[in-house]
Amino acid sequence: MRRAMLAVVCGVFVMASARERRAEPQGGATIAGKIKFTGAKPANPKIDMSEEPKCKAKYQAPPTEETVVVNPNGTLANVFVYVKSGLPESYKAPAPAGGVTLDQDGCRYHPHVLGILVGQPLEIKNSDGILHNIKAKGTKNRPFNISQPTTMTSTRTFTAPEVMVPLECNVHGWMHAWLGVLPHSFYGVSGADGSFSIKGLPPGTYTIEAWQEKYGTQTASVTVAGSETKTQDFTVAGK
Repeated sequence: MRRAMLAVVCGVFVMASARERRAEPQGGATIAGKIKFTGAKPANPKIDMSEEPKCKAKYQAPPTEETVVVNPNGTLANVFVYVKSGLPESYKAPAPAGGVTLDQDGCRYHPHVLGILVGQPLEIKNSDGILHNIKAKGTKNRPFNISQPTTMTSTRTFTAPEVMVPLECNVHGWMHAWLGVLPHSFYGVSGADGSFSIKGLPPGTYTIEAWQEKYGTQTASVTVAGSETKTQDFTVAGK
């Protein structure tokens, strides 16, 4: 009798443990792809840095704005790709580890497009050693306007998700960057080969959004399970 009761208790415990494990998302899936570009490659405006010789000296040829960056392989860089919806309600993002750096070097922002978590420090660095002014024009986050007259670093945080927050410099009108603020770390930015990767996803069906500053947004639905990798490409047509 005692053995039978013990078996029942153990069985209930195992079932309860299994339910607890299922209720707790196990991240391990990946969504990866490339941002393909079709059509005529647009010409980005050249930047006149004649009034900032310290910055101008950092370039062998006149730099251009980065509104649309078409890679040699016919893909797009600087596209922000992120999970727009689909995460389990029970999912809780880990606390951010360290900050994210936005550098002003050569009178341009590096990187041009970046992501950050709500509450994660944004370290705004002035590597040029000349006057810069950083203006964040958020609508869901409180705007700020920081003056950096010399080599220094300023820190700011964001309190609400917002895709995207425009960043600009009032001193140098060509300086622009874009910041995606999210409640989770499931995002990526396409690089020099047009690729992006979003790793560590719990099983589920997700709406993935790709954002580009000139061409707007595209969405796709992707279902992942276990530790598999799903490919999801996007194609942007030049206008």
